[in-house]
Amino acid sequence: MLIFAFILLSCGGNSIYKSQSKSKDWAMLDFVKVDSLNPILEPQLHPVFQSPISNKKVHWEERNVLNPSAIVKDGKVYLIYRAQDKDMTSRLGLAISDDGLHFKKQPTPIFYPDNDTMKQYEWKGGVEDPRIIESENGTYIMTYTSYDGKTARLCLASSKDLKTWTKHGLVLREEKYKDLWSKSGAIVCKLYKDKIIATKIKGKYWMYFGDTDLYIATSEDLIHWEVAENNENKKMITVLHPRMGYFDSRLVEPGPFALLQKQGIVLIYNGSNAENYNDSSLPKFTYAANQALFDKEKPYKLIDRMENHFLHPDKPYEKTGEVNEVCFVEGLVYFQNKWFLYYGTADSKIAVAVKNK
Repeated sequence: MLIFAFILLSCGGNSIYKSQSKSKDWAMLDFVKVDSLNPILEPQLHPVFQSPISNKKVHWEERNVLNPSAIVKDGKVYLIYRAQDKDMTSRLGLAISDDGLHFKKQPTPIFYPDNDTMKQYEWKGGVEDPRIIESENGTYIMTYTSYDGKTARLCLASSKDLKTWTKHGLVLREEKYKDLWSKSGAIVCKLYKDKIIATKIKGKYWMYFGDTDLYIATSEDLIHWEVAENNENKKMITVLHPRMGYFDSRLVEPGPFALLQKQGIVLIYNGSNAENYNDSSLPKFTYAANQALFDKEKPYKLIDRMENHFLHPDKPYEKTGEVNEVCFVEGLVYFQNKWFLYYGTADSKIAVAVKNK
């Protein structure tokens, strides 16, 4: 089978910090945290949902909201975010915005564990960490994490309207991979006007996936995926590793979709700082974001990588929460001639940073 960084500027009271990396002309830089509004989403007690599994009413986002994906539809930004109830079960909620900054939440989750064929993988931990893209025919494809309380598996679903979803099961369907901690996946896309569209390279779609190391997979239809393996030992081939002595020494994990650019494929990824052999300027286990560049003809070939993170926790709501010291990037849209980057903070709230074109 086959598999698969930013300078924040100060202006108008917004926060700044500069990456210590050497300039990379391929990287998406100059994002500004919107301090005047952040965090833009917080948990709320009052929304109630009737769980189809427990048959009880639950306050489905009372504990945390985090790790959102985003997509532009009908001139609005649709933010699909992970929400946790008091028992830490995760469901996915939807919030909609006219300006990319101020969002109105829908009252009930749009995606959740149910009495279906995925229940064994999704209950009781839930469904987590969506990444949304659009296909050429207008179908929305969402990779997400199913968590049964033990293993985080990469899964996939599709929708025509972002509200009603069809679950397509595990991405890694082979028996030897079914219990792998495969976690999350970022599909290679291109920007077409204001839409993020999945794009084929050499006749196939590509996806970077994993947690700790990154792997790569290919597909002909965005639903069925084939993992890249070493023919000799039949093991998955890694395309991005943690680095000793860096902020991403503990693990690497995909951010939003991977973006096909003139210079190559830009992958925004999340890294975690190990307890030792790490970046001593950050607390251990800090989550920060970075960027890597892959060959646009050979998506498995790493060309370049920023030396240092472009986004890291430096605000109270990013440093303290359910999990301390976390900026986890997962949503990116091009909207009203700007890039909007959405991220989870301390596994508790959601924030945004903006970049002018």
